[in-house]
Amino acid sequence: MSVAATTSGSIVLLTRLARRVYREATDDVLGMTLKQFVALNHLGEDTGIPQRQLSDVLCLDANNLVLLLNEVERLGWAERRRDPADRRRHLVYRTPAGSGALMAAERGMDAVEDRILDTLSPQERATLRLLLAAALAEGTPSHD
Repeated sequence: MSVAATTSGSIVLLTRLARRVYREATDDVLGMTLKQFVALNHLGEDTGIPQRQLSDVLCLDANNLVLLLNEVERLGWAERRRDPADRRRHLVYRTPAGSGALMAAERGMDAVEDRILDTLSPQERATLRLLLAAALAEGTPSHD
């Protein structure tokens, strides 16, 4: 393990790790952009997510989310529908074509993950995933 890895804070290390992912998870590897991949991961075919909630989850402002959704809709991977409970808002759904594209992209992302995390054992990878999920969980109380 390098000195930088042992002396850097967790956020610095996560940022470095994210940059490696961005570098390796190219359009050629995934068959889509990384932003499209992340967006499709948050969508379901049967349950829509409010557009505003998707904006919050993806940390995108409303304008950038609309541009992203326009592109995935043009590709046939997602669709916006009026919320029957509140006609003023849209719910976003992944289409069956989007699910197929996502499955193919996940195979590419698995290869990227294997390259980036090749020094970790399967148990360490599982622990890392649980820790990251816990850190990203909504409603996680602050410990300051």
